[in-house]
Amino acid sequence: MKTNIKVITSTTREGRTGIYIANWITLVLEDRPEWNVELLDLATINLPLMDEPNHPRLQQYTHEHTKHWSQKIQDGDAYIIVLGEYNYGFPAPIKNALDYLFLEWKYKPVGFVSYGGISAGLRSTQMLKQVVTTLGMMPIPEQVNIPFHANFIDENKVFNPDEAIIRSANTMLEQLHKWAIALNTLRK
Repeated sequence: MKTNIKVITSTTREGRTGIYIANWITLVLEDRPEWNVELLDLATINLPLMDEPNHPRLQQYTHEHTKHWSQKIQDGDAYIIVLGEYNYGFPAPIKNALDYLFLEWKYKPVGFVSYGGISAGLRSTQMLKQVVTTLGMMPIPEQVNIPFHANFIDENKVFNPDEAIIRSANTMLEQLHKWAIALNTLRK
């Protein structure tokens, strides 16, 4: 049986580059028999700033966009957040997307593919780990960090990783799958 994984982008602005990295990790997952993958692009999903009147833990959603988002996340067994870094922190769209829901995230592992300049998005990742653990998620220790990510994007807007990035992705995916299977027991 395949494990359902959702790849979630973190930025929505025009000209963003993280979508190219998200496309790459999605293709990597599609080649692995243990995963059933879906890319959730926050720019396409276009959630407004959190606008539900009730606390997400109640799951009393009033808006169709929230109900749709809830179902997408509920269907996931694991997640990868492709995470940029804005001003030493995580981008607002990913925080907003996380805040919309509560129980849907619980007891599910999350891996990070972070990118940026010299810091490779590590500061953003460290900050977001506090948020995901509060939601009951398990951020796995293995992650993919991509410094100077723009150097790996060609003129066709395709992300072309080096061997170190590929190795770290394979390690992260192996561990993420183990965590997804292990945490499945808690979700039942």
